[in-house]
Amino acid sequence: IRLAPWIRRLITRLIAIIPALIVIHYFGESYTGKLLIFSQVILSLQLGFAIIPLIHFVSDKVKMKEFAIPNYVKFTAWIFASIIVGLNARLVYAQVIEWIDKTDNPLLILFVVLPLIIGAAILLLYITFRPLFSKESKTSKGGLHRAFQPIEPMEIKAYRRIAIAIDFSELDQQTISNGLAQGSLKADYLLIHIVESAGALVMKNEIRDYEFHSDKKYLDNYAEELTLRGYKVETKIGYGNPKKEIPQIVNNYQADLLIMGAHGHTWFKDFLFGTTVGKVRHRVNAPLLIVRKIE
Repeated sequence: IRLAPWIRRLITRLIAIIPALIVIHYFGESYTGKLLIFSQVILSLQLGFAIIPLIHFVSDKVKMKEFAIPNYVKFTAWIFASIIVGLNARLVYAQVIEWIDKTDNPLLILFVVLPLIIGAAILLLYITFRPLFSKESKTSKGGLHRAFQPIEPMEIKAYRRIAIAIDFSELDQQTISNGLAQGSLKADYLLIHIVESAGALVMKNEIRDYEFHSDKKYLDNYAEELTLRGYKVETKIGYGNPKKEIPQIVNNYQADLLIMGAHGHTWFKDFLFGTTVGKVRHRVNAPLLIVRKIE
């Protein structure tokens, strides 16, 4: 799961804690003992789904090579796995019979519980026997990545439409310079700036506050200076959230390349100011060049 470790841990802890909080809130502390027993029963029912793939994996000589388990260990493992699955099947059978005897609505068990049990049984049979008849493990060469492919020359087209996101900071000079270096006088350039005032968040392109007029004048100054140098430059102002506005503008412009500056925020500053580049790069269709501040 490609999530930040602290988010992954938070999710797994919440999954573990929330059911206990619900039981305590609605049924009282006396039910926590029953909940604990129930959780152990569920864990027991899951053992087969964990042990059987593990036995298949450690028995595979292609994947494990010299670390594959010997036949006597494999035989012993399958015996214990069979005992565990058999005991769990007996537990499920006994529980279903008990529910049928006590319930006033057997249709609930017939149409809800039994399909779940049958589905789990089919899945268990699938993970048990599929590796025995599959050629994948015999032909797999292992490894975390695909086979190495030689690098072949590729024709890279020159950038003709270059979008440059600027925020009127000290980094603008480096960002624009890198943009001009990627293209030429034949390329088209789009200077992008996002007005992030509270009014812009609400009114979007209808906003005409002081920040809008100040930003537009600043952006026009950049465009005018570059035009005098012979570059073909357009400007575009967005309104509100840069993480959403910049990708929309870049994709509508059909840019060949997007250039953005990164201020190098870390830790607490990331939490306070956010990370625009990280969000934008997943939403644009063009390659992204990130310019870091040079001290």
